[in-house]
Amino acid sequence: MRVFVTGASGWIGSAVVPELISHDHQVAALARSDAAARVLREAGAEVVRGSLDDLDTLHNAAAGSEGVIHLAFKHDAAFSGDFKSAIAADRAVVTAIGGALAGTDRPFIATGGTPAVPDRIATEYDGRPTTTDAIDANSPAARAKTDEMVLALSTRAIRSAVLRLPRAVYGENDPGFTTSLIATARDKGVSGYIGDGSQRWPVTHRLDTARAYRLALEKAPAGSLLNIVGQESVTIRSIAETIARHLGVPLSSVAAENALEHFGWLGALVSLDQPASSAITRDLLGWRPMHPTLLEDLDQGHYFR
Repeated sequence: MRVFVTGASGWIGSAVVPELISHDHQVAALARSDAAARVLREAGAEVVRGSLDDLDTLHNAAAGSEGVIHLAFKHDAAFSGDFKSAIAADRAVVTAIGGALAGTDRPFIATGGTPAVPDRIATEYDGRPTTTDAIDANSPAARAKTDEMVLALSTRAIRSAVLRLPRAVYGENDPGFTTSLIATARDKGVSGYIGDGSQRWPVTHRLDTARAYRLALEKAPAGSLLNIVGQESVTIRSIAETIARHLGVPLSSVAAENALEHFGWLGALVSLDQPASSAITRDLLGWRPMHPTLLEDLDQGHYFR
């Protein structure tokens, strides 16, 4: 296929692009800077200059493609506290791309996050009435509404699907939550966890994630909501223990009421038990994680150099 990709130069997108190209897809990639454009050209992609605010550009690029993978999000706005405007921009992008693909039966693969469902493992939805967690009621309402918008496009002859990513998409040069936990341990001089540390995170290697996007593009059913989870439950304490061992710092329990003081913005995330299953994803896509587990990846040492 000729595939239009947003967020192509980001942490996950920069793995998705070579995954697509290595399987004979052509990639047209959105780039908002000269640096991003240069990296994408070197990777073998055609560059589409623009940003998430250039809705006509997005519409035209989607219309000229045989499929779309949407990975971009205004993370800077969200982390600065303006989550509302980031969500509004994302919805505008979904509307523009949906308008371009309507009636074509082409794939539109969007990106969400695995939910935290009280007292059980979060599951997936493949369009059948027997499956659960079609939209997570416990997610911020704005984000859940965007997922609903994408899935609703399946009624307009678009093979739309949402891939929900776990809390940690890990690997070498990871800019995310795992790296932040290590930075906190360095700063505080202890590797911490909340309470008894039994809170569970779903996690996936970056390269396994990229393969899931390619497989979803090729064969995810319309209206499916899939969890891209390599390990459904890694305890926060086991992560903290591995970090403590590599940094040579003590392991320490942090009281729940002190989570935000110790971990900063990560405090809310490490306090939640949020395992997620990927059984439906594996069945539908034939996807199997192939790369090291999170703890194995940490033990390779690259996080600590």
